[in-house]
Formats: sequence, structure tokens, C-alpha cells
Amino acid sequence: MKQSENQMGTKAIFPLLMGMSVPPMISMLIQSLYNIVDSIFVAKLGEEALTAVSLAYPLQNLVLAVAVGLGVATNAAIARNLGAKKSEEANDAAAHGLVLTGIHSIFFILLGIFFTKPFLQMFTDNPTVLEWSCQYSYIVICLSFGSLFHIEIEKMFQATGNMFLPMIMQGVGAIVNIILDPIMIFGLFGFPAMGVRGAATATILGQFSACMLSIILFCRHSGGLQIHMKGFRMKGRIVRQLYLVAVPSTVMMSLPSILIGVLNGILGAVSQTAVAVLGVYFKLQMFVYMPANGIIQGMRPIISYNYGAGAKKRLHETIKVSVLVTAVIMAVGTILFMGFPEPVLSLFSATEEMQKMGAQALRIIGTGFIVSALGTVFAGVFESMGKGIASLIVSLLRQLVIIVPCSLMLIKVMGVAGVWLTFPVSEAVAAVVASILLYRMMKKI
Repeated sequence: MKQSENQMGTKAIFPLLMGMSVPPMISMLIQSLYNIVDSIFVAKLGEEALTAVSLAYPLQNLVLAVAVGLGVATNAAIARNLGAKKSEEANDAAAHGLVLTGIHSIFFILLGIFFTKPFLQMFTDNPTVLEWSCQYSYIVICLSFGSLFHIEIEKMFQATGNMFLPMIMQGVGAIVNIILDPIMIFGLFGFPAMGVRGAATATILGQFSACMLSIILFCRHSGGLQIHMKGFRMKGRIVRQLYLVAVPSTVMMSLPSILIGVLNGILGAVSQTAVAVLGVYFKLQMFVYMPANGIIQGMRPIISYNYGAGAKKRLHETIKVSVLVTAVIMAVGTILFMGFPEPVLSLFSATEEMQKMGAQALRIIGTGFIVSALGTVFAGVFESMGKGIASLIVSLLRQLVIIVPCSLMLIKVMGVAGVWLTFPVSEAVAAVVASILLYRMMKKI
């Protein structure tokens, strides 16, 4: 841990950032495979099955949001305390993170049992789509505790500068999921054909595999963190400190779930195909935003450590390099979405109507990727410095406050194309606001 601390405070920023970002970048890409692989295989069952899994995405993303929100808060608390040479505070933050993860696991069991069907009924009146979506959602929500604990431990590894082991954990989980998906969906090698239930079961087994491996690895390679659960007592000060970052971060991560839910309602009144296109877009955009989030994950402990240590120059340089690297990733995403939408959509067995509508959607939305580099990176900077509210403001502008009202207006004038246009507009507004907030914040340091 001492070596990791030293490099975060002394090593040249670009190689440090890339060394800490590439493993989580690969890890985030692997994470995105869970729902995408499910969708690719499920699409072979028909558009109704694909729509069913798409409707479940907001609930899945809510689980991920809560897990990452608490993980980010724990990560920032550990790294800031390490930068300030407060090892016991870092250990306390890690212990509280694990206990709170257990509480969140119970919450999702109850949520899955009592709220899954009422939620899904708001977005479809097709009995087959509803039945399949419920089958998928009950499994992935009620049994999500493997994912919750795995992500929390992953963030603790990253807080100490260890980015390699989390990548291995994600890789094992994704490989298990990819192998089991066709076997359980279509009934290969003597297994019964389970359809969408099989896709959900494969996902959960992949997450459990990653969770078990993360526990084993953390017990052997804790990076110097010492977690003592015997005689553990919850400390209100630490809980408040964690949730001041976790709640805004969770809301920020939940925004896609809320946004998809609202847009499904808006688009569903016009076209069921548009709902499927929206679901496919949110799966595809993960291939762009997950690598960018990998950069942000690598950036967070560097920002937190140097903020805690009062190293303003390294703080500035880390932000600058992070924005430039993220912009390059976003430029690649723009080229992919605008230049090759049809081949990408063909992965999801798209009908001719879905191909035409989807190509238009990807081309329009892709125009906003590069400018979104500012909003995404600056939101991560705010979280790393413990300024969760500023991060939340930027994320609300990017993913809710502008898109929803503009979609309601523009769909009447431009059809579904008006909905797609709101995405790049919201990114531009959020980038301007994030820049102003960061400028004011850095002047106060």
C-alpha cells in the first residue's frame, strides 16, 4: 500500500493515469457484456424477448447504481484518508462499506419481490413481453447480492491503487456468463431450454463467480487495508460521510434507469420498435462510456489522494489529462455510431424497420459524445473531492432535466427523431455548467 500511495503522489500523471485506468477500462467493458450478451442471445428468440429484456434494464441498472454509488464513496474515503496518512480512518471506511452493502442486498430482495411486476406493467400491455420481463427481472434483482459485494470489494482494491485484480474478477464473471448463456437459453448439452430465465440465471451465476473470487483475493491481497468486523459498531460520522457521496452518485447512476423508464412511456405511445431501439442504444453506448468510466475510475483515487495531500498542481494536471484521453475515446464512439450503425444493429437481429429507426437514432445521438467528455470527467472529479451535489447537478442536466421535457415537445413536431436529438443537446448544456462549477471550485482550493 505504501508503494501505491507513493506513486499516486509522485509518478508522472499520464503513465500513472493509464496504468490505473486500463485495467478498470477493460473491467467496465467486461461488465457491459452481461446485459449485451443476454440481449444478443435473447434476440434470437424474437423481438418480444428482446423488448422484455430491454424493459428489465432500468431495474438492473438500479442495482448497478447502488453498488457503484457506495463503492465510489468508499473508494474516495479510503483514498483521501490514505493521502492524509490516516490509515485507521481508511480501514473504518472499508468496514462500513461492507456492512452497508449487506443492508442494500436485503433491500433489493424486497424490491424484487414486491415492485418488479407493478413497475414493468407501466411500460407494456403485451402479456408475453410482461411475462418474460418478469421472469428475467425477478432473478437478476432478487439475487443481485453477488454483484453488490463484488463491486464494493472492487472499489476497495482500486482505492489502494490495485487495478489489476478487479479486472480479473470481472473477466471471470463475464466468461462464466457468456459460456452459460446459450446453454441455458437454448437448452444445450442436456440442459432444459429456459429462454429468458436462462439468460438471467447465467448472469447471476457469472456475478456469483466474480463475488466469490473477489472475497478470496481480498483475503489474500487486501492492499494493506485491515478490516475488523469483530465488535464492529456503526459510526454515524462515517455513514454520513459515505452517503454524502454515495447518494448523489447512486442517483447519477440511476438516471439512465429513470430516463429509460420515462422515455419508454413516451416512445411506447408511438412505436414498440422505438422502445426496442432505445434499449439497444443504451446497451451499445456502454461500449463507449464504459472505457471512459474506466479512465474516471483510474482518475478518482489519484484526485482523492492528491486532494487530501493538498497537491494542487497534480490535481490540475490529472483533470486535464483525463479530459483529453476521454475525448479520444468519445471520438471513436462518434465514428462507430455515425459511420457503421447498420452492422452494429444487425448483432441484435434487427428487423428492417428497427434497422432504419436505429441507424437514425445512433447517428443523431453520436454527435454528442465528444462534448460529453467534459460532463463525465468533471462529475467524477467532484465525487473524488467529496462534492457529491455538484456531481449530481451535472448528471441531472445530462440525463434527465433537459431530455425529458424536450422529448415531450419534440416528439410532437419531429417524431421519434426529436427524442434522439435531445441527447446531444443535453450533453452540451451539462458541459458548460460543469465547466463553470469546476472553475469556481478550483479557485477556492
